[in-house]
Amino acid sequence: MGGSLFARQVESLLSPYKDPIVNMANLSALIYEQWSGLNWAGFYRRQKEGLLLGPFQGKPACVFLPAGKGVCAAAAEQDKSIIVDDVHAFPGHIACDSASRSEMVIPVHMDNRVVAVLDLDSPRPARFTEEDKRVMEAAVRLFEQYTEWRCEL
Repeated sequence: MGGSLFARQVESLLSPYKDPIVNMANLSALIYEQWSGLNWAGFYRRQKEGLLLGPFQGKPACVFLPAGKGVCAAAAEQDKSIIVDDVHAFPGHIACDSASRSEMVIPVHMDNRVVAVLDLDSPRPARFTEEDKRVMEAAVRLFEQYTEWRCEL
């Protein structure tokens, strides 16, 4: 999927209310519908002990990912995007869906700290490219710009 078209789609659906749950839900739905070859797209929110499931699209997922285990924790702790071509070769990989073969995780920031990760899974080995990473990082930057983590109703 082209980056500029996708970025316009992301920007158009992010809520003027800047609510993180609303924006996570819509962004994960857009990604799941627009990007081929995915079996899961969603967010994990950072907690002291690890990562707690946020809005997502796909099969039911692991509710909690402990710190120090798996691709999501590695991306959050290292504060860098990670592409894994074969999740079975990743030390400590957590298999929420045994059909997943490759994964891409992008950290989400607030005030220069990681508050969540965007996690994409695919049943295809080596599904994600450096271009995919660049496009998703840009989408996450828009998400960060349009989201406030302390919203009031």
